[in-house]
Amino acid sequence: MDEIFKIEARAIVEGMKLAWLKGYKQVEINCDNVMLIDIICNGFASISNIAEVRLIHEWGNKNWKVKFKHVLRGSNKVVDCLTKVAIGKLNQVVLFPIPPQYVIRLLEEDTHDSLYEGNIIFIRS
Repeated sequence: MDEIFKIEARAIVEGMKLAWLKGYKQVEINCDNVMLIDIICNGFASISNIAEVRLIHEWGNKNWKVKFKHVLRGSNKVVDCLTKVAIGKLNQVVLFPIPPQYVIRLLEEDTHDSLYEGNIIFIRS
C-alpha cells in the first residue's frame, strides 16, 4: 500500500513538473487517492516523511495556481486505461499530446460522471 501511495505522489510530481516546464500558470490535478489529496490540501505535505509528498508541496508553492481535486475511482476510467497501456514503462513519463482514439469515449464518460458525483474540490494555491 505504501508503494502505491508513493507511485501516485510521484505521478503528481511529474505532472506538475511537466505543466511548469510547459509554462502553465493554472493547473488542476485530479486524483482518486483521497488520503493523498487530504494530506496535500490540509498542509501536511510539507512535513510528510515521504519525499514525493514533500516535492508536491514544493512544486505547489511556485508562482502558479494549482487546484487539487479528488475524483472517485469510477470517474477515473481514462487513467486506468492509460496506466494499462503504459504498464511496461513504469520508470518513465509517457506523454499523450493528443488523446488516443480508444480513450475519447472514456474521457467523455469521466467528464459526465465527475459532474454528477458531487466531488470534493480542494484548492491550494
